[in-house]
Amino acid sequence: MSIRVAVGQFKELTADDISFCRQLGVSGITVNRPDFDAPSWRAFLNKHYPYGPADFNQSETWDFMDLVNLRLRLEENGLRLEAIENVPYRFIDQILTGGPQQDRQIDNYCETVRNLGRAGIGTLGYHFAPNLVWRTSTSRPGRGGAGVSAFDLEQARQAPPTHKRMIDESELWGHYAKFITRVLPVAEEAGVLLSLHPDDPPVPTLGGVDRIMNSIAGYEKAFAIGNSPNHGMTFCVGTWGQMGGEIIYDALGKFLREKRVFYLHFRNIDGAVPTFSECFIDEGDVDVTRIVQILQSNSYDGFVIDDHVPQMVHDTPWGHRGRAFSTGFLKGLIRGMGADIAYPVGSVASSGRQESLHPRP
Repeated sequence: MSIRVAVGQFKELTADDISFCRQLGVSGITVNRPDFDAPSWRAFLNKHYPYGPADFNQSETWDFMDLVNLRLRLEENGLRLEAIENVPYRFIDQILTGGPQQDRQIDNYCETVRNLGRAGIGTLGYHFAPNLVWRTSTSRPGRGGAGVSAFDLEQARQAPPTHKRMIDESELWGHYAKFITRVLPVAEEAGVLLSLHPDDPPVPTLGGVDRIMNSIAGYEKAFAIGNSPNHGMTFCVGTWGQMGGEIIYDALGKFLREKRVFYLHFRNIDGAVPTFSECFIDEGDVDVTRIVQILQSNSYDGFVIDDHVPQMVHDTPWGHRGRAFSTGFLKGLIRGMGADIAYPVGSVASSGRQESLHPRP
């Protein structure tokens, strides 16, 4: 078994971020909701002139040249672009809620998937939660006073509707079926894996919007509607752990056996719905050693990334210190349990064991 340990949650990148990842000895990175129209991304990609038609106006798709430039920038530094997680919200807001531009946004999403395939980027993470991730606190003191996020369902229930109307489960499933049945054939043709993230937190409804990707049954329904080897899941350890009990371990084993787990988010949590807080990866209620054992017993051969991390002393907003701790813990745990780890090209530890930087799904 070979597990790649990558670093995630980058919403923008700098040259120092690339150096940081290489110093950690990870195989690669994921980026989250990159907006290539933003000045930070234009600076990172060294865009002094337009690369393609999408550069002349604020785009609603990702341009091929931006994508291939990003991938090659990382590969030239010995790192994989393991996946891109989520498009900017403005690309999909009406897909999620059935607005008047839903069809146009689905067409644009299909073009983005085609461009990912053309650019050699094999995995796109996505979600289907119109009102995204919720926390009722982002500053609860954790171990040693580190700042952690927390959720209390009773407090969250007081929130007004986020979309000025109620969006129920039946409506959401209708929007989802329309989306995935149109996008999935494009993903198959482009050679792109679509990786579905669960609703965080996994509760029935928030802010007047039902949540449908919050259980094993929800995922079974999603995979029945969009049944393809190119359709799978981002197994978020923290979110499944928020369901409590043995659900996380049962779900991981089930979906690994069904070849639906494309990659994992690793974090730990204290408590479960209705009240929980995030914490350091080496504490909390999720047995992360057991998670790795389940990966081993199912011959998982893919990558894992750190997820949300506590805010440590003198840390950056992205959490360089917290992520260094989580990544080091993961590498030590996985290697200590007998799995091989891929290292960046050019590192002393790689010793020729690095796989191709550009695997096709």
